[in-house]
Parts: sequence; C-alpha cells; structure tokens
Amino acid sequence: MHHMTLAEIARGLADKKFSSEELTKALLARIAQLDPQLNSFISLTEELALSQAKAADARRANGESGALLGAPIAHKDLFCTQGIRTSCGSKMLDNFKAPYDATVVAKLAAAGTVTLGKTNMDEFAMGSANESSHYGPVKNPWNLEHVPGGSSGGSAAAVAARLLPAATATDTGGSIRQPAAFTNLTGLKPTYGRVSRWGMIAYASSLDQGGPLARTAEDCAILLQGMAGFDPNDSTSIDEPVPDYSASLNGSLQGLRIGVPKEYFSAGLDPRIAELVHNSVKALEKLGAVIKEISLPNMQHAIPAYYVIAPAEASSNLSRFDGVRFGYRCENPENLVDLYKRSRGEGFGAEVQRRIMVGAYALSAGYYDAYYLKAQKIRRLVKNDFMAAFNEVDIILGPTTPNPAWKLGAKNSDPVAEYLEDVYTITANLAGLPGLSMPAGFVDGLPVGVQLLAPYFQEGRLLNVAHQYQLHTDWHTRTPQGF
Repeated sequence: MHHMTLAEIARGLADKKFSSEELTKALLARIAQLDPQLNSFISLTEELALSQAKAADARRANGESGALLGAPIAHKDLFCTQGIRTSCGSKMLDNFKAPYDATVVAKLAAAGTVTLGKTNMDEFAMGSANESSHYGPVKNPWNLEHVPGGSSGGSAAAVAARLLPAATATDTGGSIRQPAAFTNLTGLKPTYGRVSRWGMIAYASSLDQGGPLARTAEDCAILLQGMAGFDPNDSTSIDEPVPDYSASLNGSLQGLRIGVPKEYFSAGLDPRIAELVHNSVKALEKLGAVIKEISLPNMQHAIPAYYVIAPAEASSNLSRFDGVRFGYRCENPENLVDLYKRSRGEGFGAEVQRRIMVGAYALSAGYYDAYYLKAQKIRRLVKNDFMAAFNEVDIILGPTTPNPAWKLGAKNSDPVAEYLEDVYTITANLAGLPGLSMPAGFVDGLPVGVQLLAPYFQEGRLLNVAHQYQLHTDWHTRTPQGF
C-alpha cells in the first residue's frame, strides 16, 4: 500500500479495497521501521492518526466521499497543531504545544485527512539542507550521505521514501521546490496569499507560502485543493475563487508558449543538469509547446536582495521568542536582560542567530536606506522582469537547482555557498509568483528537478504542464533503493 499515490488511495478507499485504518496502521509501522535511517519526523501522532482514520471510515460508510477523506499525510513542524508539539525544528520551541490548529491543518482535517505526524525541518525554516534542525539532520533516501534539501527536507524525505503519499511544506526562497528536486518529487509553491499563513510560524512574512509535496502533479492538485482558499484570519490571504485543479490536468499543451531565460544557463549551472533541462524542453515541444528564449536581466541581483529582506523580516518575527511568554527559558536568570540574552542565545541555533544579526543590522538606523530599502527596489525590478516576460510567454522553465544534492556537512563551513544554491528559486518568492518543481532525471544517481513558473493564480496551468509531462516520462515513478 505504501507505493500508492494520493489519487490511487482515493480510488482504493472509494472501491472499499482497504480502509483508512488499515492503511494508517501499515504506514505507521513502516515509519517506525524505516524512519530511524532518515530522521524525517520530529513527532509521530499515532493516537490522533488512528482516531482520524476511524472517523474517515465512518464518514465513508455514511455515504461521504472526497479525494482526501481518509488520506494519510504529515505536516511540516511549523504548522500549529492543537495539543501537539510544534517545534519549528528549534530548541526554542521544543516544549511548545500549540493551543489551536493552523488554518491549513484545520482545512485538511475537515477534508478528512489523517495526520501521521510532524516532519523535521531546518530551524525556523532557515536553510537549504535540513541540517540546522535541533533534532539533527534529515538524510536523503536516494543516498543517505547526502542532504534532502531544505527547509522542508523532512516532508520531502518522508514522501520520497514512501513513508506516506504526501505532506505539507512551506517555501520562503525555494523550500518546497528545492527539496522536491533533490528527492525526485513534485513540489508546488502557490501564489503568495493563495494558502493561508495563519498558524504557520513565520520566518519572513512577505515571502512565506505553504504548499504541497507529493510524487505527482495529480497528487499536488488534490492536496492544494484542500489547502487553498481565502482566510479572514490572514490579512495577506487573497479573496480569489479556488478553481478545480484536478479538472485542468488533462488540457492540451498545443500552442503553449514556454519561455527559457538565457540567464539560467550561466557558469554556475552543472552542465549535466543543463542537458536534462534541455531534454525536458524537447519533451514539452513534442507535446505541442512553443519554446522561446527570454531574459530576466535582474536575476543576478536576486540573491543579495533576498538575503537582506528575509533576515530583516526574520529579526522582527523572531523577537517574540524572548523566554517570557512561551518556549525555552534559560535557568536562573540574574535579571530581565540576562533572561533575554541567555534564552535567545541558548534557544536559537547558529544559522538562526546569523540571520537575526544580519536582519537587525540591515534595519538599523543609518543602514535601512542603504540595504533594506535598496533590496525592496530590486525586488520590484525582479517582479517587473517577470511581468514583461509573461507578456511574451505563458510559462517560464528552467533548472530548479544549479547542482544535485550535496553531501551532509559539505557546506556547513561556508553558508554563502549554500545560499547560492537558491539562485533559481528565490525570484518566485520575491515576486510572489507560483512555482513548481518536477522530476526530470538523475545525475550521479541523485534526482534533478525542472522548475516551472507562471503568472499569479495560474497554479492550474503549472499542474497541467507537469501532469502532461509526467504522462510521457517516468522519472517521477522511480523509487530510492531500499525504500
């Protein structure tokens, strides 16, 4: 049963081939057996999962149906879950049990999903390797010596290893798409505001966006359907109708205009990945798409702009973790200042501290105009580049990452080298655009992804292109050895 996709599980449950309870028990046993190799889960919720599975079976017995009714998933451990630890991968929140459910958690629970647990992640979603977690690094099921990508590496590793069919994730600068590329999955970052951020612990509020990680575009469509929608609790949520994403999967690609930015193929791109991207372009061309070279001239400025804006917002968001209200508190503080200093110094890891310091510096008097304001101006230029490109093409295609997954620890001594791995993904967050990564081949036995970007609220178009590509390729069906 663990090899079934969400769509296959929905059909199996509808046809009464198995129950949600049977499926849940089988997957919980598989997680107990295999996850010690991966470290993809922070918390397992067996009792909750079995009660939700029994409730889903009862709803089906009463005539209810639905693609997610009885489907097992997991949540990235920054989505608040009532009464269950929500740690954000940090010592700071190791003892925090959320008093409410995030909107995404509540919506998916209402649709009948079964929560198997909370997945490991880079601390406060800061990282591209899932090595900064307080609970230890996550390992890539394709090669246990390599990283699975971050910050949603726990969700990605668990789905790739067939511990469950799909999981929620978040993307601030590529944290859904990059792990998807590194683990041979399909990952979708929706338009900013399409999925509620209420109850999703913030890293950088103007960049964060929740989305699905699964093996196929069809499964991402099913999970996104349950996640998306307007939320009055979230002031950045967009009141825009949610289309039927599954209904648009089978549309023809005849005449679809695909733009390939020339800036993507610079010296920093592994030539073997470049070849796989070109192979994907040819495959889509055979399906009727029209290919056009385009330019995104301000892409070169995106990384420095992102690594000013994101840490600046993080320094503000993380100021609430002070040892007073909730979370980690140091022992025997001498006074209030000592409480603040030691609680934050002991509760936050090195990468989080680094980004808080960078952000506080960028926002400080005398440097705000020189750094933060200039970064916001570059952000607008990046958005303008995309708007100009989408006047010429319907979709933009390129590599998801410049290199395949690196070895655990390989970039720990050089944080900037890790930051540069986000070069193709961060622009979508700066502009608020939807982006999708889909499997496109392998380099040295490690998966490689191709990224698709679309205009605002065109997630259905991305899913359509990815689904048609997956109907004519088999990369997404490959399973890591031993799993």
